[in-house]
Order: sequence, then structure tokens, then C-alpha cells
Amino acid sequence: MNTAVSNSHRVVLTDAQLRRLDMPGPRYTSYPTADRFVEAFGPKEYRQALRQRAQGAVVGGVTPLSLYVHIPFCESVCYYCACNKIITKHHSRGRDYLKLLDKEIELHVAELGSGQAVSQLHLGGGSPTFLDDTELGDLMASLQRAFKLAPKAEVSIEVDPRTATPQRLRNLAAIGFNRISFGVQDFDPQVQQTVHRVQSYESVHDLVVEARALRYESINADLIYGLPKQTPESFHRTIEQVAALRPSRIALYAYAHLPHRFKPQRRIEPADLPTGEQRIRMLGDAIAGFIANGYVYIGMDHFALPGDALAVAKRQGRLHRNFQGYTTQPDCDLIALGVSSIGRVGATYSQNAKTMPEYEDALAQGDFPIIKGLALTRDDLLRRAVIMALMCQGHVEFESIELAHLVKMREAFASEFENLKPLQEMGLVTVTDHDIQVTAMGWYFVRAVAMVFDRHLQADKVRERFSRII
Repeated sequence: MNTAVSNSHRVVLTDAQLRRLDMPGPRYTSYPTADRFVEAFGPKEYRQALRQRAQGAVVGGVTPLSLYVHIPFCESVCYYCACNKIITKHHSRGRDYLKLLDKEIELHVAELGSGQAVSQLHLGGGSPTFLDDTELGDLMASLQRAFKLAPKAEVSIEVDPRTATPQRLRNLAAIGFNRISFGVQDFDPQVQQTVHRVQSYESVHDLVVEARALRYESINADLIYGLPKQTPESFHRTIEQVAALRPSRIALYAYAHLPHRFKPQRRIEPADLPTGEQRIRMLGDAIAGFIANGYVYIGMDHFALPGDALAVAKRQGRLHRNFQGYTTQPDCDLIALGVSSIGRVGATYSQNAKTMPEYEDALAQGDFPIIKGLALTRDDLLRRAVIMALMCQGHVEFESIELAHLVKMREAFASEFENLKPLQEMGLVTVTDHDIQVTAMGWYFVRAVAMVFDRHLQADKVRERFSRII
């Protein structure tokens, strides 16, 4: 019988219960989720949000600032990929892209002023290491001229192990990166060939050893379960190999097969995908395996070594969540730069143009490349507070929500409390007169708990656009 395990490795959920939880749902890097953004929110509305932030800085303080820069280029396509990317071997496109980023940075400086303090900077993609070291250095210099990196700022970059070398890691450290993430996904050769991403365990091992010697503050490894040709047995080997590498953090994502949305996935044969039962076993084995190897389960899709800042924040109730996933950073504004990037300023979300021609055209006209976004309503802010408390702390204290939003939890969420009852019966949450507490077992399915409070999701029940919880 397949089972799920808690930190104490006790059997708590049956196969039938796990199958009931095996459904699509948001990862809640935001609420409302990005699929709810509207075209009525454009450059004008985004500029207003920036000005409100600038005015706040004048009158007495603003929330911390985080930066995300999207580098869309990849030399080859990974068939599972659902990211916004441009496949090309023409590296000259990287230099042209930097000029566009410079224009977008200048637009932000014009509204915010220069020298805004930044506590977190992340380069994602695509493959940021598609840019050479000189180009990455130029990008960092542009960002540092426009913004001011805090003394202990988290400066991270996603690295493609297939093109990286130990020397490259040394160069990245010299440029200013202090955190690094390797896209591993799976070490099984057959799986790698099927998804068109071949990289040996030995090459990744050498990179991790070098990164550790260079004293990167955090080393992350990304994994995906549910890929074609994966089996519970093969993925167990990958789990053990990754655990042996001892990265500071591990991100474990469920593969979402959505070929109608993501063209590269059409090269994957549905018959090669693991069954639901196999996916459940992979997830259970991964949780048990990483815990057995000394990792702390952070929540939903992240593990960390006990001494890592993410694990410390989890213990101390200081965990937060943004578009990059779990973070130690306080609730902050996020300036998102580059094609398709999603940001947050104040009570607004915004997304840049998804195609390079649209992105380039907007900047050529001297305007922000925003194509859609959302100004949050009072109800959105209330539900965001509840959902993020569940996702980050696993705990909702009624009094704090009621005082901050001037509501009564039992009245505002009467139907939601009814919908929580099946999850209570499964032992995923406890509900009292003063709080909701996610149980140790509930942490593994916290998305299902959060979904109860998602008004948009409950209204239309359309979930096929999301990855599966298991």
C-alpha cells in the first residue's frame, strides 16, 4: 500500500486519500495567481504603483525591494520546460538583450530615483549563463548603478550544469553572485535522453564541490518528478545521489504535462509518463529519503539542511513566499525586469510582454513593457494574507487577520470552514475557535489547504492550467 509519511515516518494517509489529493492546483507564489491578471492593468497603472512607492520612501519608509531579471535564452530545448524561453545558438542576441534591459532599468530609475536599497537579486531563465561572464558583469554593473545592493543581499543565479565549469563558478563569484542554483532534474540517463537534457552526475558533483570551496552562501539543486521514463526505482537513485551532493537546498517540483500550452512537451509520449500511483510513490520516497538524509521539509516543494537560513526561518516562523518560491526575505516589493517577468509593487501585480518583439517595441516607445496585471481588492488582500500564512507558517491566527483586515474570520469564510472539514477528517489541519493549524502531514499537501481560500478557483473550478499537487 502506498502511504505518505511525516517527519516521524508514521503512516497517516491511505491510497484512496492520496488519490483524492492528486489534483491540479496553484503553487501560490502569489495570490491572486497570474492567470487572473487583466489587460486593463498596463504601463499607466504600473507607473502609478511605482510613484506611490517613491512617495512612501519620502514620507517615512517603504517595504524592502527585490529584483528579478529574466534571461530567456537557451542553446537547446528541454522537452519538459514550461518557462518562457528563446532557443538559439546566436550568442550575439545576449548583447542586444542587455541594451533592452538597460532601457527598462532607466525607466524604473526615472520613477523611483537611483540608489533604492535591494535585499535580494535573482537571475533566472531560460539560462542566465547563456550570457558570457563579461555580459553578466556588465548587467551587474548596470543594476548596481541604478540600485544599491544591501551589505548582506542575496545575489543568486541559475546555472546550467551542461555549460558550466569550475572556472565559470569562480568568475560568477568574482562578479558578485553569492548563491547558486543547479538545474539537475534527474540523473537517470534514459530520463535525461527522453527529455533532451543530458548531464552526468560526475559533472554536477564537480561543480557542487567547487561552489562549496568558493563559499557560496547557498547551493540549490532543482529536481522534477513525474518525467517520462521515470520510475520509482530510478528516481530513488537520483534522490540518493542528490542527497550525497549535500546541497544547502533542494527544490522538488511535480512535472505538469500541458502540451496544449507548452509546445516542447508535445515531444513527450504520454505513454512514457509515470502513472499517478508511481508519482505518489516518488513523492513519498523523496520526502522520506531527504528527511532520512538530514534535510528539513520547508513546505510544498523545498527542503533545506538544518543550518540553512531557510530552515532557520521555518523554525522561527519567519518564512515568506514570492514568485521565486520560499524565501527568508520579509514581504517585499519585487521589480521584475526582462521579457515575461512578473513583479509586485504595493498592492499590484504586473507582467511584462511575453514575446521579444512586444517587449522591444514598448521600450522603443519609451514605455514600460507591461501587458497585464492586477490591482488587488480588499478581498484579495484578505485572502492573500490567509493563503500566505498557510503556505509559509502553516498557521492562521484569527486575531491577527481580524485586526489587520477588520473582519470576523468565521463570518468572512463561513463556506471555507465547511470545505475544510474533509481535510480535518484526513488529519491535514486542525481548526479551533482562534486558529487554523496545518499538521505535520498537512505540510506535504499545503496547496490543497490553501486552495480552499482561493475565491477565484472555487468560483470557476478550472484547474487544468496548474501542476498537480502530487
